[in-house]
Amino acid sequence: MNSLINIKGVIFDMDGTLLDSMPVWNQVAASYLRKKGYQPEPNLWEQLKFLSLTQGVAFIKKQYGLIETNEEIEKEINLIIEDSYFNEIPMKPGVKAYLQLLRSHDIPMCVATATDKYLAEACLKRLNIQHYFKTIVTCQEVGCGKDTPAIFEKALDSLGTVKGETYVFEDALHAAITAKHAGFRVIGIYDASAEGDWEALRKIADKSIFSMEELL
Repeated sequence: MNSLINIKGVIFDMDGTLLDSMPVWNQVAASYLRKKGYQPEPNLWEQLKFLSLTQGVAFIKKQYGLIETNEEIEKEINLIIEDSYFNEIPMKPGVKAYLQLLRSHDIPMCVATATDKYLAEACLKRLNIQHYFKTIVTCQEVGCGKDTPAIFEKALDSLGTVKGETYVFEDALHAAITAKHAGFRVIGIYDASAEGDWEALRKIADKSIFSMEELL
């Protein structure tokens, strides 16, 4: 791994992997519900963290009996988080230097994310790293979350690389399991939002790191 010899392509998760953005997601649904006059359950994020935004919207609409349409809920939630993506969310340590290292070895890269594409594009462009990626694939595009391998398969198609030599970088245990079972190599990256899953992630991953600085 350190020599990059076995890496022919890389699929990066975005939130919690490239970006230090999980605190935004941990609170957004609860913030929305409070705004609407509802008291969110204390463990709401635990119920939502495996879902794409579209799936999460459907869940809270049903769970709390919201009268708004799914589209209206999703639009308001996006407005809550939009400012963070456009103006505030930072990269995690070592990310840009590692992207430059991969680029110097002509290793193609893409992003596979549950976040809406316009938010991903805006944030990656603001951080001046969008140009490293061949494409951004979203759960909304493929119509399912990372509990199925569709998003990783679509990302692989965009890279044109061999699955067994393509590495998926993930901080989320369920997504890492999906990628691993689908035949990808997996690099587990630590994020405080998923600290409880860290040991399990380390076991499923081909390699686990606390920061991309370890790969430089």
